[in-house]
Amino acid sequence: MNPPVVSIVAKSGTGKTTLLEKLIAEMKQRGLRVGAIKHDAHSFNIDHEGKDSWRLTQAGADTMLITSPEKITMVKQHSKEQEPTLAETVATYCGDLDIVLTEGFKRSTMPKIEVHRRERSEKLLCRDEEYDSALIAVASDSPLKIDVPLYDINDVQGLCDLIVERFLS
Repeated sequence: MNPPVVSIVAKSGTGKTTLLEKLIAEMKQRGLRVGAIKHDAHSFNIDHEGKDSWRLTQAGADTMLITSPEKITMVKQHSKEQEPTLAETVATYCGDLDIVLTEGFKRSTMPKIEVHRRERSEKLLCRDEEYDSALIAVASDSPLKIDVPLYDINDVQGLCDLIVERFLS
Protein backbone atom coordinates (compact mmCIF):
# COMPACT_ATOMS: atom_id res chain seq x y z
CA MET A 1 0.00 0.00 0.00
CA ASN A 2 1.24 3.48 -0.74
CA PRO A 3 1.77 5.08 1.66
CA PRO A 4 2.51 2.12 3.91
CA VAL A 5 0.35 1.67 7.00
CA VAL A 6 1.39 0.29 10.38
CA SER A 7 -1.26 -0.25 13.05
CA ILE A 8 -0.52 0.09 16.75
CA VAL A 9 -2.82 -2.32 18.58
CA ALA A 10 -3.42 -3.27 22.20
CA LYS A 11 -6.06 -3.59 24.82
CA SER A 12 -7.54 -0.35 26.10
CA GLY A 13 -5.36 1.45 28.64
CA THR A 14 -2.11 -0.18 27.51
CA GLY A 15 -0.43 2.90 26.03
CA LYS A 16 -1.20 2.90 22.30
CA THR A 17 -1.68 6.66 22.11
CA THR A 18 1.45 7.39 24.14
CA LEU A 19 3.57 5.17 21.89
CA LEU A 20 2.03 6.72 18.78
CA GLU A 21 2.81 10.24 20.02
CA LYS A 22 6.44 9.26 20.49
CA LEU A 23 6.67 7.44 17.14
CA ILE A 24 5.17 10.39 15.27
CA ALA A 25 7.60 12.82 16.94
CA GLU A 26 10.57 10.54 16.10
CA MET A 27 9.46 10.17 12.49
CA LYS A 28 8.94 13.91 12.13
CA GLN A 29 12.51 14.46 13.44
CA ARG A 30 13.66 12.14 10.65
CA GLY A 31 11.92 14.34 8.09
CA LEU A 32 8.99 12.06 7.31
CA ARG A 33 5.45 13.14 6.44
CA VAL A 34 3.33 11.15 8.90
CA GLY A 35 -0.39 10.54 9.01
CA ALA A 36 -2.33 9.21 11.98
CA ILE A 37 -5.72 7.51 11.87
CA LYS A 38 -7.59 6.62 15.04
CA HIS A 39 -10.31 4.00 14.85
CA ASP A 40 -13.36 4.57 17.01
CA ALA A 41 -15.71 1.61 17.26
CA HIS A 42 -18.38 3.94 18.63
CA SER A 43 -20.00 6.98 17.08
CA PHE A 44 -18.03 10.17 17.65
CA ASN A 45 -18.80 13.79 16.89
CA ILE A 46 -16.31 16.61 16.45
CA ASP A 47 -19.08 19.09 15.78
CA HIS A 48 -20.64 20.89 18.70
CA GLU A 49 -24.36 21.48 18.81
CA GLY A 50 -25.28 24.99 17.77
CA LYS A 51 -21.98 25.74 15.97
CA ASP A 52 -22.16 26.69 12.29
CA SER A 53 -20.43 23.48 11.19
CA TRP A 54 -22.90 21.38 13.20
CA ARG A 55 -25.81 23.30 11.71
CA LEU A 56 -24.55 22.68 8.17
CA THR A 57 -24.17 18.97 8.84
CA GLN A 58 -27.60 18.83 10.48
CA ALA A 59 -29.05 20.56 7.42
CA GLY A 60 -27.93 17.57 5.37
CA ALA A 61 -24.46 18.35 4.03
CA ASP A 62 -22.87 15.04 3.02
CA THR A 63 -19.42 16.59 3.34
CA MET A 64 -18.65 19.61 5.49
CA LEU A 65 -15.21 21.20 5.73
CA ILE A 66 -13.81 23.84 8.02
CA THR A 67 -10.73 25.57 6.66
CA SER A 68 -8.24 27.96 8.21
CA PRO A 69 -4.71 29.10 7.34
CA GLU A 70 -3.29 26.22 9.42
CA LYS A 71 -5.58 23.23 8.89
CA ILE A 72 -8.65 21.67 7.33
CA THR A 73 -11.18 19.48 9.10
CA MET A 74 -13.71 17.39 7.25
CA VAL A 75 -16.91 15.70 8.33
CA LYS A 76 -17.97 13.19 5.69
CA GLN A 77 -21.20 11.33 6.26
CA HIS A 78 -21.62 7.63 5.52
CA SER A 79 -23.97 4.96 6.79
CA LYS A 80 -22.97 2.67 9.64
CA GLU A 81 -23.21 -0.25 7.24
CA GLN A 82 -20.76 1.36 4.79
CA GLU A 83 -17.80 2.36 6.96
CA PRO A 84 -14.88 2.79 4.56
CA THR A 85 -12.12 0.24 4.92
CA LEU A 86 -8.76 1.38 6.23
CA ALA A 87 -7.29 0.85 2.75
CA GLU A 88 -9.98 3.04 1.18
CA THR A 89 -9.46 5.77 3.78
CA VAL A 90 -5.70 5.79 3.26
CA ALA A 91 -6.03 5.78 -0.54
CA THR A 92 -8.51 8.68 -0.44
CA TYR A 93 -6.92 10.97 2.14
CA CYS A 94 -3.26 10.06 2.67
CA GLY A 95 -1.61 10.09 -0.74
CA ASP A 96 0.72 12.96 0.20
CA LEU A 97 2.28 11.12 3.17
CA ASP A 98 5.33 8.90 3.61
CA ILE A 99 3.73 6.66 6.24
CA VAL A 100 0.43 6.27 8.08
CA LEU A 101 0.29 5.06 11.67
CA THR A 102 -3.02 3.92 13.02
CA GLU A 103 -4.39 3.37 16.47
CA GLY A 104 -6.65 0.40 16.64
CA PHE A 105 -7.83 -1.46 13.55
CA LYS A 106 -6.86 -4.70 15.29
CA ARG A 107 -9.00 -6.67 12.83
CA SER A 108 -7.34 -5.21 9.72
CA THR A 109 -4.79 -7.06 7.64
CA MET A 110 -2.29 -4.18 7.88
CA PRO A 111 1.08 -4.77 9.60
CA LYS A 112 0.76 -4.41 13.37
CA ILE A 113 2.87 -3.59 16.37
CA GLU A 114 1.24 -4.73 19.60
CA VAL A 115 1.77 -2.77 22.81
CA HIS A 116 1.91 -4.97 25.90
CA ARG A 117 1.95 -4.14 29.60
CA ARG A 118 2.08 -7.08 31.95
CA GLU A 119 -0.06 -5.29 34.57
CA ARG A 120 -2.80 -4.87 31.94
CA SER A 121 -2.78 -8.42 30.59
CA GLU A 122 -0.59 -11.51 30.47
CA LYS A 123 -1.94 -12.35 27.01
CA LEU A 124 -1.22 -10.79 23.63
CA LEU A 125 -4.09 -9.92 21.29
CA CYS A 126 -2.19 -11.05 18.21
CA ARG A 127 -0.74 -14.31 19.55
CA ASP A 128 -2.57 -15.61 22.61
CA GLU A 129 -6.14 -14.56 21.90
CA GLU A 130 -5.81 -15.37 18.21
CA TYR A 131 -2.90 -15.75 15.81
CA ASP A 132 -2.50 -12.67 13.60
CA SER A 133 0.10 -13.14 10.87
CA ALA A 134 0.22 -9.34 10.35
CA LEU A 135 2.03 -8.86 13.68
CA ILE A 136 5.54 -7.54 12.98
CA ALA A 137 6.72 -6.65 16.50
CA VAL A 138 5.75 -6.28 20.14
CA ALA A 139 6.59 -3.32 22.39
CA SER A 140 6.46 -4.57 25.97
CA ASP A 141 7.38 -3.61 29.51
CA SER A 142 8.40 -7.20 30.29
CA PRO A 143 10.27 -10.07 28.64
CA LEU A 144 8.22 -12.34 26.39
CA LYS A 145 8.91 -15.42 24.32
CA ILE A 146 7.55 -14.35 20.97
CA ASP A 147 8.14 -15.17 17.29
CA VAL A 148 8.50 -11.52 16.21
CA PRO A 149 10.98 -8.85 17.31
CA LEU A 150 10.46 -7.70 20.90
CA TYR A 151 11.19 -4.09 21.84
CA ASP A 152 11.15 -2.32 25.15
CA ILE A 153 7.99 -0.26 25.33
CA ASN A 154 10.13 2.90 25.51
CA ASP A 155 12.47 2.03 22.60
CA VAL A 156 10.89 4.46 20.18
CA GLN A 157 14.06 4.82 18.09
CA GLY A 158 14.32 1.04 17.66
CA LEU A 159 10.66 0.75 16.68
CA CYS A 160 11.03 3.66 14.27
CA ASP A 161 14.13 2.01 12.76
CA LEU A 162 12.14 -1.20 12.23
CA ILE A 163 9.30 0.65 10.49
CA VAL A 164 11.64 2.72 8.30
CA GLU A 165 13.78 -0.29 7.31
CA ARG A 166 10.80 -2.50 6.61
CA PHE A 167 8.48 -0.07 4.83
CA LEU A 168 10.41 3.01 3.67
CA SER A 169 13.80 1.73 2.47
